[in-house]
This record gives sequence, C-alpha cells and structure tokens, in this order.
Amino acid sequence: MSVRVEYKASISLVGSVLKYLTVPLVIPLVVAFWYGESIVPFIATMILTGTVGVILDRIDPSPDIRPREGLLMVALTWIAVTIVGAVPYLVEAHGVPFITPAIHPGSTLANPMNALFESMSGFTTTGATVLGDISFSSHTRSIMLWRQLTQWLGGMGIVVLAVAILPELSVGGAQLMETEAPGPGIEKLTPRIAETARALWVAYLGLTVIQAGLLYGLFITGIDPQMTLYNAVSHALTTMPTGGFSPEARSVEAFSAAAQWIIIPFMIAAGTNFALFWRAATGDPRRLFDDSEFKFYLGVLAALTAVLTGILFSAQSLIITPPAGGTVDAAYLESLRSAVPGQFEPALRDALFQIVSIVTTTGYANVDFNAWRTPAQYLLLFAMFIGGSAGSTGGGIKIVRWYIILKTVRRELFTTAHPEAIRPVRLGGKPLDERAIRGIYAFTLLYIVTFFVGAGLLAFDAFRVGADITTLELLSATAATLGNVGPGFGFVGPMGGYLSFSPVSKSLMIILMWIGRLEILPVIVLLTPEYWQQ
Repeated sequence: MSVRVEYKASISLVGSVLKYLTVPLVIPLVVAFWYGESIVPFIATMILTGTVGVILDRIDPSPDIRPREGLLMVALTWIAVTIVGAVPYLVEAHGVPFITPAIHPGSTLANPMNALFESMSGFTTTGATVLGDISFSSHTRSIMLWRQLTQWLGGMGIVVLAVAILPELSVGGAQLMETEAPGPGIEKLTPRIAETARALWVAYLGLTVIQAGLLYGLFITGIDPQMTLYNAVSHALTTMPTGGFSPEARSVEAFSAAAQWIIIPFMIAAGTNFALFWRAATGDPRRLFDDSEFKFYLGVLAALTAVLTGILFSAQSLIITPPAGGTVDAAYLESLRSAVPGQFEPALRDALFQIVSIVTTTGYANVDFNAWRTPAQYLLLFAMFIGGSAGSTGGGIKIVRWYIILKTVRRELFTTAHPEAIRPVRLGGKPLDERAIRGIYAFTLLYIVTFFVGAGLLAFDAFRVGADITTLELLSATAATLGNVGPGFGFVGPMGGYLSFSPVSKSLMIILMWIGRLEILPVIVLLTPEYWQQ
C-alpha cells in the first residue's frame, strides 16, 4: 500500500514554526544584557534554530494541510521545540566547543537527557524539574527566565500562536488548533480561525500583564520585598500557562501571603476556558457565569477546598515528625503552619492554593504538602486527575469531560427507571452528539490505561535499578507527568524534583508529558498502520 501522508508538508510547516521561534529568544537575550550575563546560549540557539527552520521550510514550498498532515505536524512541532528549548541549557553548561567556555559546568542540565526533560516539562507546562539547585549561583537569570518563558509559550500552544501569526497556516488552521488545543474542542470566536487564535493570545497576554503588575505592586508598596520585577514577571509567565516553574527553590512559599492570594485567582483564570474571557471582554459578560462548565469547575474547587481546609484545621493534621534526615526546628514548624489547629486563615489559604494549583495543573506550592497527613495527600492525588476547563491552559482529563460523564451516568439511571424515555445529554442547553459522548468515554478510559501502563513501566525500571520508591511516589510521579501537573509526593514533592530517576525513567516521563499535552489520541493515531496507508 502507498503512503497516504504527505510528510514533507508536515516537516516544512515545522520548519516555519522553528524560524519564528528565534523571536522569543530575544527576551532572555535582553535580560542577559541587562544583568551583564553571557548572551552566547541565546545567540547560538537562534543561529541553530533559524538555520534548521529555513532548511526544513524549503522541503515543501507549498504545503497542503489536511487532517493527517496536521496531526503529524503538531506532534513533530512539540518534539522540535523541546530540542530547541534544551539548547540554551546545554550551551550554558558546556559552552560552544572551540569558541566559548562553559558558564556553569556543574549544572545538572549538562546531561542532555536532563536538559530535554526540563525543556519538555517547560513547553508542556508540566513544571516537573531536574534542577539540582534552583538558584542564581548555579544558573544565570537569563537562563532561568528562558525556563519560565518556555512554559508561557507552551501554555496557549505553540501551534495556536503559529496559526495566529503565520499566513501559511491560516488554511487548515482549525484542524491544527483542534489537534493541539487542550479539551474536547475549541470555540470559534471569529469568522476566521487566525483571528480566533489571535483573540485567545490577546486574552492570555492581557491576563499575564495584569498579574505581573499586581505582583510587582507588592514590591513597590513594600508589602513583599521578595517580589521584585524579575520575580513578578517570572511568576506571571508561569501562572497563566499553568506551568509552575519558579526561580525560587521553595516555590511560592518564598513570598508573602498577599502574593499567594493574588496568584490564586489567576490560577483559577488560567484553568478557565479563555473563550469565556474574550466573550466577556467583547460585550457578553454574562456568558462567563452562565456557562455550565465554569460553574461546575468553581463548584469542584470549592468542595475540595472545604474538605482539605477541614483536614488541615483539625487537630489530627498536626505533624511533628521531621522529614527524613531533618530536624524539628523553627523553619520546619513554620512550613507546617497550616497544620496547626486553630489557625484558620493559613489553613484556608494553603488548602485553596494547593487545590487550585493541582486541579488546574499549575504545580505551584506555597507549603511542603509532603508534611501533611495521608488523607490530605490522597485528596491532592485525586485532584491530579481532574484538570482545568476545555480551552484553558490546564492539563489533565479536563473538568468538562467529568461533567459530561456525570450527566451521562445520571441519564442512564433515569432511563433505567424509565426505559421508554429519550433524554439527550445537554451542555450549555444544547444536546451533545452521541459520538462526542463516546469520544469522551474513550479518551478517559485511554487516559487511565496510559496512567497505569506508565506507572507499571516506572515501577519496573525502579526495580531494575534498585531504586527505593514508594507506591505513592510512583503513582504521583506518573499522574504528575501525564497530567502535566509537576510535583508529586515524596522525593518528587513540591520542594524536591525528578533528578534521581534513571535515564530510562526520565525518557519515559518525557514521553508521558508529550502525549499528555497532546491529549494522547493524536500520538496514538500516529502509531496505527491505518494512519500511514491508503
């Protein structure tokens, strides 16, 4: 049988994206100039990316985007940008042979597998890290900002951005956005798909700027001296994409309660369908609060927060056992402030912050929840499987799928009692096609199967290398990478990282992050013979 996919067209379009990926590299380049740091990592990456992009772009001067080419193009684009994202890390650690020396040769990102892991975690907005030392003594400020920027670029989607700015992608752009955008579908906001892509990015950029301004205001007013302009911008760049990378080793715990309260609503906004913000900003504000998915989303956040607040506020949540090898000192007790009974505000803030962070797959932490009791930890593990709204930057299964599953279960109960009844499942007052409902069930089942297969493979590799890993650590690492959440429990907790995993396990988690960001099906389809043949 002949090959049906015009793969040259897909590769050519990947080249078009890579050419323009040199533009955002200007931002950390300017930061490097400002702080007097080396610009070599970004210059070298720009030259390499631009050259490869031009070469690939010329493979097919007039690419034709059909559904099959769109699937391949999106999958390859995420692999390509991950490789590009790793280059500045490797140049910082190794320098350019025969041209410039290494800047930080002791960096954990000197290992190519680690650099690819950090880059994939960035672009897929997972937030899992293999940095051994998150500080400016081990990495330049410009490299750390590039790390944040990869999440911001990946949040709304590399391909969605390309559709917005590249004329050659305007034809077939709907198929590309449907493949890449998280959730069951994407709402067309304007007559032209390129205008819709621009509208989504305008809403995304606007919220990012507002958050950065509010956070920096805490520094200007003296409320939070730690929230410098650099930190304000860095955290805005990783909140709106639900990414979770922070230039601080203790994540958001390093900042004031005021900063944490500001970040919470922006995490909620990041997990909301951005089309609703566009509708609200263009004359239909009631659309936001009339949306059934949005109301269900807020209800889930409120219910889980109430449960977790109760757990933290109760006397049973007090923990005095230090971490392995640690001691009970003032700093450790301060990290457990939410576990002290009678302290309602810290308990509410920590519960709300962590529930929102995990459900939206942002992955920030304002407290080390490794110190919490088991019920609280398993509640967070459950929250990892919920996800944000369709059309948001959040990962996971997505709240709209769970909403529709619950509605279909309710319908089945009703039709069991009334066999003669015909009762369609409605979303927003409109009946859903039964094919769409079957697709939601198929995706959810495939997601769960992928989770258990991934956990099994990680467990096998841990046994192979003799790694000491608990079941909770194993399950949370799998859920956190597949769902693009970031932190898990134990040594992969919010103040830990994924550095100690073997190269085989890291490569497996890179794949989990990739297929989780693309929502599994586009990747699985590429592995079927039917995709490639007539």
